[in-house]
Amino acid sequence: MWTQIDTYISQVTGEKFQSQQRRSVGGGCINQGYAVSNGEITYFVKLNLASQVAMFEAEALGLKEMLATASIRIPKPICWGVAENSSYIVLEWLELGNGNSNSWEEMGRKLAAMHQASSSQGFGWKINNTIGSTPQINTWTPDWTEFYIKHRLGYQFQLARRRGGSFPQQEKLLATIPELLAHQVQPSLVHGDLWGGNAGCTASGEPVIFDPATYFGDREVDIAMTELFGGFPAAFYKGYNEVFPLDAGYEQRKTLYNLYHILNHFNLFGGGYASQANRMIDQILR
Repeated sequence: MWTQIDTYISQVTGEKFQSQQRRSVGGGCINQGYAVSNGEITYFVKLNLASQVAMFEAEALGLKEMLATASIRIPKPICWGVAENSSYIVLEWLELGNGNSNSWEEMGRKLAAMHQASSSQGFGWKINNTIGSTPQINTWTPDWTEFYIKHRLGYQFQLARRRGGSFPQQEKLLATIPELLAHQVQPSLVHGDLWGGNAGCTASGEPVIFDPATYFGDREVDIAMTELFGGFPAAFYKGYNEVFPLDAGYEQRKTLYNLYHILNHFNLFGGGYASQANRMIDQILR
């Protein structure tokens, strides 16, 4: 397998690559991750089952979409595909360090710049991708409210019911969403899964984001998720609002946007996430 991956790297880069060192590193909860080096160049390689190659293809295309905005540092995808019984994606290796307040403020400004990339096709993306390992449906839709009801919350509720979840206020919530999302929304290129584990700073302090679930949506979904699990300091929000101030009413909408991720966590992990989702629904409907 590794010989095949080395060959693919060599073909794409035009420079012969033969890995001499392979070190296991964090690949998230669904992939195996490796730092692969020939002694001079290091790449980050993620592995999964061969059946998951479409997930890696979507990740690579999402990274390229964000890279095209020339706004914030993104690891460059090198190649992806299937080698023996595994799917793989090879990415630029970025040595991460500890950013300071200036780094986080710059991250906010650069994310705001990325969010100004828009689409004339509406809300969605050119292909479906994944949020974690859950399919994420990105069918182009002209109206944000319709998109969010059908392809975000509605889809997650459907999966959750199959898993045995009970959400007594589901229909009332879905019927209320047009009122809750009455603000003007322009399609923005969003990361889609922007929690603290998918953002950081390089050893030189340059902000970087990775592991996206890219699509064009309301930019507030990214900001809301940065607050869901914490990890983003006040400097980040200061930098963001300097460039692209949040609209009035964001504080009321962020729980609705984060409900998507909590439902997804229930679908991935079960446990107490259903109770958390129901508490969030009650909070939204108050």
